[in-house]
Amino acid sequence: MLHTHCYQYLIILLVGFFFHTNYTYAQDLPRVIVSTDIGGDDPDDFQSMVHFLLYADRFDIEGLISSPPKEGRAKHIKEAIAAYALDYPKLKQHGDFPKPSKLLKLTKQGATDAQAGLVPQELSDGAEWIIKKAQSKDERPLYILVWGSITDVAQAVYKAPNIKEKIRVYSIGSWNTRLDSLSRNYLYEQHPDLWWIENNSTFRGMYMGGNQADDYGNLSFIEKHVKDYGAMGKLFWDKKKDIKMGDTPAVLYMLNGNPAKPESESWGGAFIKTDHSSNYWTDNPDASLIVNDKAGAKTVNKWRKAYLDDWKERMLWLR
Repeated sequence: MLHTHCYQYLIILLVGFFFHTNYTYAQDLPRVIVSTDIGGDDPDDFQSMVHFLLYADRFDIEGLISSPPKEGRAKHIKEAIAAYALDYPKLKQHGDFPKPSKLLKLTKQGATDAQAGLVPQELSDGAEWIIKKAQSKDERPLYILVWGSITDVAQAVYKAPNIKEKIRVYSIGSWNTRLDSLSRNYLYEQHPDLWWIENNSTFRGMYMGGNQADDYGNLSFIEKHVKDYGAMGKLFWDKKKDIKMGDTPAVLYMLNGNPAKPESESWGGAFIKTDHSSNYWTDNPDASLIVNDKAGAKTVNKWRKAYLDDWKERMLWLR
């Protein structure tokens, strides 16, 4: 009888350890909200969403926000989640991937129009969601990866400026800034204390330069390692057949490197401070890091083989 009780006690300890270990691991994952103009004029956001969802086990995903302005809507995020759902049975064999139903609940519609004045006038559902998540009791910082216009972040900060203590923004600028320059300028001019990486050209290293020999080319890699792998591979191929993925460096930044130190090396780039603020980083203008006149691009493309190899291994899970 004693041996039976000891055996039962051991089982209880092991079960308790298992759940405690998983809880601790989950708490160590970075909290992330993705704000995307997926479904708009540029199909590369579908590419980046496929890549992001393939790494969904590496994040504590707290929101997926549709943030044009243009034609993209939340239904386009759900289109990517539908492909993820088909691949989910295979993905969950390799890690703690979130259920598709959870991702659907986290999908919110953001602003559908650009900011009209010098300060935000409205509060979208996406912006409200940012505020809600930023004001939660979780002590971890909330990283907001902005792949489209920064409209929803501007609305959230205007309505609840206290969230600046919790959020860290990594935004892809360039075209996205031109679509809503007023929201970007509002944050830049009125909130210099906002923790913000503004990536205006470094992201170009995702598809410019780096190792593009053999099957590492923008088209050859997708043909060989993506298009025939699962529903997500098919969606990627159907939307765009070569690597553009200009928003993916925001994801790569979180995957390999120290997100708390923007000046350190990471797959998603290395950035510099300017005299604007101690909490603001942008592209490194050093001449040795320029590709096709795009500052900082080499801080991404130098890792091209590493992050493509890593992606390739995950795509094999979908065979």
